Order: sequence, then C-alpha cells, then structure tokens
Amino acid sequence: MDAGAQDTDGRLGRPHTRVEGPDKVTGRALYSSDLTGPDRDTAHAALVTSAIARGRITGFDLAAAGRVPGLLGIFTHRDFAGAVAPVKHLMAGGYANSAHRPLDSDAVAYAGQIVALVVAETREAAEAAAGAVRVSYASEPAAGGFDAPGAETVGLAVLKPQHEDIARGDAEAGLREAAVRVDAQYETPVQHHNPIELFTTRAAWDGDRLTVHEPTRYVGAVQHGLAAQLGLDPDRVRVVAGLIGGHFGSKFALSQHTALVALAAKRLGRPVSLVPSRRQGFTIANYRPESRHRLRLGADRTGRFTALVHEAETVTSRFDPFVMEGAEVSASLYACPNIRTEERAVRVDRNTPGPMRAPPEVPFLFALESAVDEMAVALTMDPIALRRLNDTAVDPVSGKPFSTRPLMACFDAGARAFGWSRRVPRPGSMRDATVRDGPWRVGLGCATSVRPAKIAAATMRVRLGPDGAAEVSCAHHEIGNGITTLLALGTADGLGVPVERVTVRLGDTALPAAGISGGSSTTTSLMSALALGCGQIRDALARAATGPGGRLAGRDPGTLRLAGGRLAAPDGTRIALAEAVGPAGVETLAEFVPVGGDRETALAGLRRGHIGLAFGGGGRALSWGFGAQFAEVHVHAETGEIRVARLTGAFAAGRILNPLTARSQLTGGMIWGLGSALLEETVVDGAAYRNPDLAEYLVPTAADAPEVEALLVDDPDDQVDALGLKGLGELGIIGVNAAIANAVHHATGRRIRSLPIRLEDVA
Repeated sequence: MDAGAQDTDGRLGRPHTRVEGPDKVTGRALYSSDLTGPDRDTAHAALVTSAIARGRITGFDLAAAGRVPGLLGIFTHRDFAGAVAPVKHLMAGGYANSAHRPLDSDAVAYAGQIVALVVAETREAAEAAAGAVRVSYASEPAAGGFDAPGAETVGLAVLKPQHEDIARGDAEAGLREAAVRVDAQYETPVQHHNPIELFTTRAAWDGDRLTVHEPTRYVGAVQHGLAAQLGLDPDRVRVVAGLIGGHFGSKFALSQHTALVALAAKRLGRPVSLVPSRRQGFTIANYRPESRHRLRLGADRTGRFTALVHEAETVTSRFDPFVMEGAEVSASLYACPNIRTEERAVRVDRNTPGPMRAPPEVPFLFALESAVDEMAVALTMDPIALRRLNDTAVDPVSGKPFSTRPLMACFDAGARAFGWSRRVPRPGSMRDATVRDGPWRVGLGCATSVRPAKIAAATMRVRLGPDGAAEVSCAHHEIGNGITTLLALGTADGLGVPVERVTVRLGDTALPAAGISGGSSTTTSLMSALALGCGQIRDALARAATGPGGRLAGRDPGTLRLAGGRLAAPDGTRIALAEAVGPAGVETLAEFVPVGGDRETALAGLRRGHIGLAFGGGGRALSWGFGAQFAEVHVHAETGEIRVARLTGAFAAGRILNPLTARSQLTGGMIWGLGSALLEETVVDGAAYRNPDLAEYLVPTAADAPEVEALLVDDPDDQVDALGLKGLGELGIIGVNAAIANAVHHATGRRIRSLPIRLEDVA
C-alpha cells in the first residue's frame, strides 16, 4: 500500500499542541503519588536517613516514634537484612540506579542513606514518627570529593573495561610544534535534579502479584530488578509509570527504596505509598557529579588545530562503576591530527551519581568550548571563524564521515538572528544604549552544541478498529517531551484517521516492551516502531482487499491508500473501513530493531529490561545533532551582577516531527543551561550536601529567563535511520554554559573557568 496514506496532507512536521495538555493544565492528569486508593486502604511511609557520611549504626531509640497515633511499623536493618537480593547497576548489566542496599546491615556508606522506613495511617503521622526516630552512630572518616583524604582515583577503564582512552597521532609533539597554545583547567560542580514530581512509590500486593506505581524512565528495569530482588517471577510484577512530572536523567532505573516499600506492604498486608521529601531526593536519587578538566589545545598561526589533549576526572561512589564518559565527543568535534584523552574516576563516600540531561556533553563541552574561545582570543580571531576553519566532514578519530554536518549552517542562522555582526572584538569595549539603569558592560559569546544520535529497539501494538478509531500502546514513558502527541500524530498520518480518534497508552509493563527514556532516543526509537506497525496494518488491509474474495481482487495492493476512514483505489473505488477491516478490526505487534543490530539479541534484552541504546547511522557514519548557542550578557561594572539578556540557539537534528514541542524542549534546555552557568551548585561540605532544597539550591525561574529564541535548521539525513530522526531533547542545554562564560569574558576580560559564575568572580 502507498506509504503516504494520510487523512489530510499530513500532521507530522507541522506544529501541534499536546494531546495530553488539557488534562495536565486542568488537573485531570494523574501521577504516581495521586494513585493512593481509598484512604482506609493505603498506608503511608516516610524515610529516616543517616546523619553521618560513613560508619555504623549502634542503636535506635524508637520510644517517641512509637507514641505517634496511627503508627503501623518502623522497619530497619534488623527487619529487612537479607530480604533484598543484590542487583547490579543498570550500566553494569543490572537494573538499579545503585547497587547499594539500604536496611541490609548496620553499615552507613554515605550521608542521607536510608536507615529506617516508617509506616503509618497518614502521611503526616508517618513523617512525625520518622522525625521522632533517634539513631546512634559510630562515625568513621569519609572522603567527600576531589583531593579529600581517602578518595581513590582510578583510570576509567578500571571501572568500565570497555572504555578506551583515545590516542591518535602524537599529541605532545603537536602541542610543542603549535604556534599558539591554550593550557587551562576547567571545573563543573555537583548539580542535582529537582523535578516537580518527587521520587514517589506505591506498592500493592494481590496474593503473590505485586503492582508498583512509580515515576521511572525505565519500567522494564524496575520490573525485572524488583523481581530479582524479591525472588519473584517478572510476570508477577507490574510497574506503571504514566505521566511523569520531569526526570531528564533522574528517576533513572530501579530505585533503592522501591523494594523496601514493597516489603513493608507485604508485611502489613495493605498498599503502602511513599512520597519522600525534596531534601531526601538529593541522596536517594542520582545527580550530576562534579568534574575537572585539563584542556590543552594547539594551533598554527592560521588557526588550524594541531593538537588536542583532554584529561578529565569525575566523581563516583565507592560501590558502583557508574561514570559518564565524554571525551569521545570533545575529541571528535573538530578537525585535528593529534588527539589524546584520559579519563579518571574519583571514588568517594557519597551516593552514586547518574545521568542528567546531556550527561557528558554539558561538562565536557564546557571545557572544550571555553578553550576554543580562549584560542580565538589568543589568535585575535572571530570565534565562529575559528570553528569554521576547523570544521570537518570526517571524524578525526575513527575516520568515519558524518552522515550530515550542518554545524556551520547552525552558526550562520544563529549569528544572523542574534546579530553577531555587531560584536566588537575587544573585551570590555561594548555598551548597550538600551541599558539605562547603571554602568553595564555588554558581552556576546557563542559555543557549539552537539549530541550523537541514538536509537534503541522497541515493540509497539497498533490497532485499527472498524469505526475508524486507532490505538497505539507501548511500555515507554511520557516524561513531558511530547511523545504522546507524536505517537498520536504519527498514527493519524499512518492509518489515515483523525488524530482525535487515536488513543495512546504508555508507561505500563503490561504493554509491549520498550527501553529506557534517555539519550534523546525516545522519538527515534518509538516513531520507527510506529512507522513499522502502521505499514504492517496498511499492507494487511491491502492484501485482504486485493486477495481472493476481496472487493478489489486482482488489483495491485501497492496502489491503494488508506485515508478518510476508507480504503481507496486509483480509479476512485472506495471501501468503507468497517468492511475493509472486519468487525474485529486489525492489529499488529511491531518489533523494531535498529539497522545493523542483532534482532534476537536486541529483542531479548529489551524484554529482560536491559539497556540497549545504539548510535544512529548503523555504523556506516557518525550521525550527530548539531547546534550553535549565542548569549548576550550584561555585567555591572561596579557590583559584578550578571544578567543574561538574550539567548539564541540554532539547531539541526534531522527531521523535526512537531516544531511546537521541539522548540519548547530546546528553549527549556537553554534556560536550564543558564542555570548551569550562573546558578546551580550543590554545596558539598565534608561528605554531605548542605543546600538540599529549593531555598538554597538555585534554579532558573520565570524572572531569570531572558529573551530566548530557538531556531530549527533543515537537516535532511537519509543515513541516520529510515525516518531521518536524530532526537533533539538534549541539544538545548549543551554549550549554553560555555556561551555565557565566553560572553562574560567578552564583557569583562575575565576568564571564568569554574562554574557557576558568581558576581565575586567578575566584580
């Protein structure tokens, strides 16, 4: 059947509001903590977390907690030791966001570790009882970060055997021979997720069947991980994660507290719901760890790079091998004949870090894009011109071509919209006549945004009914990125029905399996599976209609179209959908596997809850999304106050399916990047977080958001995948921190290499 079967001229590629939007803004949308069941049935839990960073628990005083009305139970390691089997970290072939098991012994491995679970009739009673629990400790010395006594520095390959540091050419010789060199240290701080929806869990048993409602970006990992922890058949564990109130890297996989809530529900014989506090979210979930970078960059007198050396250190926990490696991106971004990278992990006494939107690119490209700007200043060269000179159609490390390389098209579009041509090169020389409330210096900065395209296996059930209603269902998740809307639009286009007749069901292990929502792979993976499913339904209808006994028997099935609720032939013959599909409708289970992947391995891993992201391009070429970030900052000459007046970004990420939600994601990411540059920092004192709340952990608000513009640059790519999709969710934040830091230098002449930038850095 004609693959262009559509009800109209096609919805994909055109702006469309979110189909789930009305439910969200009217309060009809339900999140995991809303599903408490009847008040008389659901019990409520609260956590007690450790006040020391390392040592042992020597005792509990539960007398005061026991007097709280409505208390149902206080569970400690004395109750749950040995009840939860070990499960590896998701990135180490397991299912969990941390292999650490709280309440398994009296050992304390980090500050904020769960040391007790309190359950009561109401949430208020549970929190009151938890606050009354007194814990005695025997404290031991703890290492909290870089350079702390007891911190252990190891090569990344020690933790991740598959990791290989990059060595191409002779980087040291290239640096010696360079006419101009940059050698600088850059640092990024600890940053924590602060999603609006907290890290909630509700567990309910029906005999030996467990149902868990939890906001997670990988229901399959939670299902199989819980089954392994509790000794259950995975088919007896159902995990539901409907709408998710933000994750972007948090809500990573199986949480440490989930099995504890399930055990409490089992022992009490009733459902138990946990809504932890925001402060507890800093230690029971993951975060972006601090990083340090030494970036050495050499260039000849014309500006061509001769050598690049990127050495990086990132913090991780004692008990998990999780480290976000990122030098492979910085090494491949620009043409350079001599490249060397070295990545190290520093193991300390803190909880395990994890992904945070654009996990490696945000810190690693802050270092690289700052160094490139420093090189431009040293060469008295325009920063865009320097990037243009070192642009490359071929990856300098692997020798593979890029499937498309629209980086400079992004810089050209962004520069025009931003007004880069008005930039005066000499730092500290620009003023803006429109800034009238003080002596403000103006700076303009830019940086590259880049993200490798990723794709994963997915399965999806697509059904078309005789009444023209369609349903698409998949275990994947709606995290707020608009995939529900894209699936509805894609189904409407693919099956020729109105978008209002499409029902989308997501976030439930009872539905066909899908992988993790991460790596900007959701759209690339799910829309590919959807296209496959819709094509299978169209082909089935065409074969039935043109086969023996069909109304269009003997016709060429490839000439038929499915549109307007009818099956149409080129001669004008139209068959009502009810007749074409029969009373039961037609249904298919699409099983999508990326090009070049082993089908059986990919699908088996998917159904077992194992992560399986692959790079786009099928191995023939590198497929990356690109962008150019521009920032205008105003710095008060006397106080050092920094205001970001404008952010402009131009992005090329393959085919854009919904420009409205795409721009929404990109502008949101750009504002988050502003937070990375100027606001966000978790303060580590000793080995504890000292600002775990929204009063002192600063995030951008509406008042902080400047004029933000996201441009979409055409990027047709027929190599990345069948639909030309690259994913763009993470592009928006990448490079913003560097663009702002570069703008601050342009305004003040001061080079700030450690984030966040404070007014005392420039005053």
